[in-house]
Parts: sequence; structure tokens; C-alpha cells
Amino acid sequence: MLDLHGDPVALTAALVDIPSESRHEKRIADEIEAALRAQTTGFEIVRNGDAVLARTDFGRPSRVLLAGHIDTVPAADNLPSRLADGVLHGCGTSDMKSGDAVFLHLAATVTDAAHDITLVMYDCEEIEATANGLGRIERELPQWLDADVAILGEPSGGFIEAGCQGTLRVIVSAAGTRAHSARSWLGDNAIHKLAPVLARLNTYQAREVDIDGCVYREGLSAVRVDGGVAGNVVPDAASVTVNFRFAPDRTVEAAYDHVRDVLDGLDVDIELTDSAAGALPGLTKPAAAALVNAAGGQVRAKYGWTDVSRFAALGVPAVNYGPGDPNLAHRADERVDAAQIGAVTETLRRYLTG
Repeated sequence: MLDLHGDPVALTAALVDIPSESRHEKRIADEIEAALRAQTTGFEIVRNGDAVLARTDFGRPSRVLLAGHIDTVPAADNLPSRLADGVLHGCGTSDMKSGDAVFLHLAATVTDAAHDITLVMYDCEEIEATANGLGRIERELPQWLDADVAILGEPSGGFIEAGCQGTLRVIVSAAGTRAHSARSWLGDNAIHKLAPVLARLNTYQAREVDIDGCVYREGLSAVRVDGGVAGNVVPDAASVTVNFRFAPDRTVEAAYDHVRDVLDGLDVDIELTDSAAGALPGLTKPAAAALVNAAGGQVRAKYGWTDVSRFAALGVPAVNYGPGDPNLAHRADERVDAAQIGAVTETLRRYLTG
């Protein structure tokens, strides 16, 4: 059985050594559920699919929700784990079984919490959003996501990464007239019509905005170009896919309007294909402010999108806070510093005990 009371580094290694690629989390969920039932007191524990939920109800003035996904991307010949020179190597060490280990260890060892605690260990985060276990819990057990602040154990280098950027993608399409390239003047080259689009993207000045002391920088980038018929044909259709990462003070609608404003006046069509709202940091809320204080003010903006957005949509301030370098996630040489696991554990212990 997983030892929730022991060293959280060893617990991380034990979790890593249970393969749990997305959609194959049953074994690790079984192990987590069994350990929580045997080694914690005061928790109501329920199973939802391959997610395990636990919560106290001591009537504390606030509730802190600790959420971690238990799935990983496919292993890359990096199992089982190995500890060398204070660094734990293996699939999921950074993203995010070290964060899971911290949360499980604290659930078992914090007996004098100043807050009620909810623990959510969920499945299928690493694949399409429709499969995400947190979304299923929101639909089936929404009361379990009520909290004054939510902490996701995503790797953040030991910093509190507050909120998250929003993201959207558009396809910018140009139409022309097909012709033989030997008589190009008879055609209208759709690829050439994308040149002004790329020029505007190339000179785009990214906005920076400070929210609750976190500086978010936006980015508008071409990420794919499609077009062409053959080596001797002037193309009659071409497109460029554009990704906009926007600060959480913009709604998806406002972000889409901004993209259209940037490309206004060009002879192109713009189609929104995918979007996800950002999340405001909410660090002025008392429970979140206390977390910042416990972490010694080590706060920065989250670049990228995470499940904190789901909590923000529910009106729950949420942050990413966990051991591990996010730049090492999903890599064959994924790893985490053991000292960082200990530091995050002790910071959260101070916070949970007030």
C-alpha cells in the first residue's frame, strides 16, 4: 500500500512506478483510494469513475481544495523511477505525481488544519477536454468543487502561478483564382494574399497587463500555413492558423474581437475554431492572500492554460502550485528535484495549519 505518512519523495516514486497513461488510471485510483481510507481520519471519501475525492467537514471558516490529475502522457522508456543525486527521474515526476504526493501526504499528516480540506485526484487531464475527469465531477458532483480557494499541483517550480492565460485559434483564409504558373498573370495567388496577414503578425506588439501583481504577456502567433495545389499551379486557396494567448482580463469574445481588429481591412476570412477562457488570479481573496503570504510572496503569472480556468468559471480563485519544472513535463528526461518536493510540502503545511 502507498505510504501517505512517509517521505513525500518516496511517495512520489511509488506513484510514478504505477503506470497511469490517460484512460488507464484504474490501478492508481484503486491504490490512492485504499490508502486514503486506511491512513486518514475525518475524511468523507467517494469514488467517481477513476477519480478519488475526499473532504473534511469540521466547520472551519474556509475550505481549501487540493486538486491533482493522476494520469500521465505515454511513458518514453522512463519507468520505473530512479533517484540520483537528489533528483527523481521518471514519467510523471514533474507533471504531476510529485504534486499528487504532496497533497496525499498532507491529507494524511495535517491533523490541525485551519481550513476544511477537499482533495480531488482526477483522471484524463492529459487528453481532450471532453474526457477530463474534473469536468465529469463538475457535471455529476458539483458540490465537491465548492471552495474558497483551489490549488492545482501542476509543476510551477515552487512558485505560485496564479490564474492562467486564455487561448483561441482562428483560421485566416484567402481565396484566389487557379491558373498555370507559366501564365501566372491569369490567376490570383491565394498564398500571396496571406503576406499582409503574416506582416501584421510579425509586427504585432504584445500587450502586458498587471493583475493582482502578476504580469501576463499576450502573444499572437501563426502556428500553421496551408496552401498549394502543385508545383506548376497558382493556388486558389490558402490559410494560416493563428493562436492568440490572451491575458485573463479579456473574455473569449473580447479576444476574438481583438484578433479581427488586428487583421481588419485585409482580403481574408476569419473563422474561430477553438477557444478556452483564462482565469483571473483572485489573489486579493482572503484564502488566496494567505497562501501568498505562506509562500513568502513567490508569485508569478501562469503562461499557458490549465484547469484553474474551470474553477475560475465557478467563481473559485485558483492557482497552480507544485514542485517540478513545467518545461520538463512530457519529456523523456522528465525529473523533479527532491528538495523542491519537500519545500512545497512544508509551505502548504504552514498554510493549511494557519
